[in-house]
Formats: sequence, structure tokens, C-alpha cells
Amino acid sequence: MEMVYTIIFFLFGLIFGSFFNVVGLRLPKGMPFANDRSACPQCGSHLSWYENIPLLSFILQKGKCLHCHERISPLYPMIEVMTGLLFMTSYLLLGLQLELATPLLLISMLMIILVADLVYMQIPNKVLLFFLPFTILIRILVPLDPWWSPILGGALGLLITSAIIIISRGGMGAGDMKLFGVLGLILGVEMLMVAFFLSCMIGAVIGFILLAFKVVGRRQPVPFVPYIVAGTLIAYFYGDGLMEWYFSLL
Repeated sequence: MEMVYTIIFFLFGLIFGSFFNVVGLRLPKGMPFANDRSACPQCGSHLSWYENIPLLSFILQKGKCLHCHERISPLYPMIEVMTGLLFMTSYLLLGLQLELATPLLLISMLMIILVADLVYMQIPNKVLLFFLPFTILIRILVPLDPWWSPILGGALGLLITSAIIIISRGGMGAGDMKLFGVLGLILGVEMLMVAFFLSCMIGAVIGFILLAFKVVGRRQPVPFVPYIVAGTLIAYFYGDGLMEWYFSLL
């Protein structure tokens, strides 16, 4: 039965990942993403139902639009597969319990923001405002120990990133600040600090590699959300183990 649930969560992730693509691409432009037929971003042709099947349509079309034959961005299947794998991983690690709603909620928010940041380098306020009440609700239904940790985590997320923005004179954006505030409500103080440290560390390592191979320039702005996504999910799923390992070395 566990295998059936695993497959179901993966398929749900693929389906939701397809929707997250649409929201992340359309919301920053103010375009409707509900009750509106999908269309090719290159030629504007409306897509048939079989062209909207998550992942499978990309494979069957060999990564090209059937109408204009332009290449489809690999971002679409990437987000779908990532969401499917993350939904599946959440179930495998947590099982069917109320806390399972937390990573599913967290992944959903992060995938939408990831699309928007990769394409437009924006973190839409509407996405954060939509998920904010759900993060508060989930921490009321499934409180952390101590109960005030999410409150302090949210405040700390805002304060730390605000300080970095002021000191670095724009090294981080206001969207990153608001995002860390919401993440603090979900993760609590300790895991927020782990997520923040991992995000910066991953960003620094990958940034150094990109600079070394001249993929980006020194003053070229790059999306930071991919590193936040990686750091946050590692912290949520494996943060306790990482902290135990770290303190065992001291």
C-alpha cells in the first residue's frame, strides 16, 4: 500500500508542479492563471489537452511546440519533476500525519517563487500573502516546541535579512526579507538559522563556481531563491540531524 501512496504523491506533485509553473510565470505579469487556456509562450497558440499532460507532453513533443516548433523551456518539466519528487519524499519521510501538510505547503510556495525568481527575478508579494495564513494555521494545529519558536523565527527572519539589506546596500532584496519572515513562521528559530546558513553557503559555493567558469560576471545579479529553496528543504527534512552532527564535532 505504501508503494501506491508513493506513486500517488509523485503524480499529485507532477500535476501541482504544472500549475505552479503557470502561476509563477503569469502572476508577476498580472496575467490570469485560472479559467484561461494554456498557450505556447513563443507563438501564442492554444495548447490541446494532450499538450498539457505534465512531463509526458514534454517527452512526446520532444521538447518542442507542435505549432511553431520552437523549443519549450526545460523549466516546465524541471519544476514538475522536482515537485513530484519532493511531494513523494515528504510522504516517505513523514507518512500520513497532519505534519505532512507542512512540507507540502512549504514546497508549493517555494516552487511558485522559484519559477518567478528564475524567470523575472521577482518574489511576488501575492504568493507570500496567500500562503501566510496557511503557515500560521498549520503552526497552530501542529505547534513547534516551544510554541513561541515560529513567532520569534518570523521576526528573526525579517530582522536578519533587513540588516543585510542595509549593510550591503541592496545585497538582498525586500522579497528575500519577506520570504525569510514567512519561512521563520514555518521552521521556527533553530531551523530558520540552519536554513539561512545553508542558503548562504550553497549560494557562495555555486556563485564561486559560476564566477570561476565565467558563467556570470562579478556585478551580474543572479537569482537567490534557488539557494533558499535548497537550504530551506534541507533544514526542514534534515536540520535536526545536521545540528546533532555539528555539535558532536565541538
